Amino acid sequence: MTKIKACLFDLDGVIVDTAVYHFHAWRRLANELGFDFTEHQNEQLKGISRMESLELILGWGNVTSLSEEEKLGWATRKNDWYLDLVKEMTPNEVLPGVKDFLVLLRENNIKIALGSASKNSKLILEKIEMLYYFDAIIDGNNITKGKPDPQVFLMGAEATHCKPEDCVVFEDAVAGVQAGIAGGMRVIGVGSPEILTEADIVINNFEEMTLEKLG
Repeated sequence: MTKIKACLFDLDGVIVDTAVYHFHAWRRLANELGFDFTEHQNEQLKGISRMESLELILGWGNVTSLSEEEKLGWATRKNDWYLDLVKEMTPNEVLPGVKDFLVLLRENNIKIALGSASKNSKLILEKIEMLYYFDAIIDGNNITKGKPDPQVFLMGAEATHCKPEDCVVFEDAVAGVQAGIAGGMRVIGVGSPEILTEADIVINNFEEMTLEKLG
């Protein structure tokens, strides 16, 4: 039987894959500013905030003339385009095995929290009919520091009334794995072992997940 008392989940790429929606919205922004944006570049935005993402994209496009006010305007526009796509999401977009694993956690009285940089996490969870499963939601509306800073996961541990050492983090991004480690938590990577080298273990998806693997 596991000693773990809480599981803390990233959202994008762990519960549901919204990367494609971010890609389409960021690419539209880049195109309107006169350059293109690739899927490879989109991968480098995993786990970081909207404004940090914008700064990277502007750098790739050599756009140096925007004021802070203009940057905020473009970030808002991108988010509006993204939300238009998110509003069409359905429960069919939940990644394999996620729902069954969350049910298993609840059956074993293990707390469930979200730890995401997204400011749209509640809307997404509502659209995919997963909001019910979460005891706490810590996201871009609560945090002041992005991953790899551990703030989001430490706040998640606090919200579930659990010590960091009694928590497991699920992450698909290097910055997120580093955030979990910095918070003193066990980290399970979701994705590629070649990329998530610092995670304690790595799974392809939640169909492989058991209580025993929590540690």
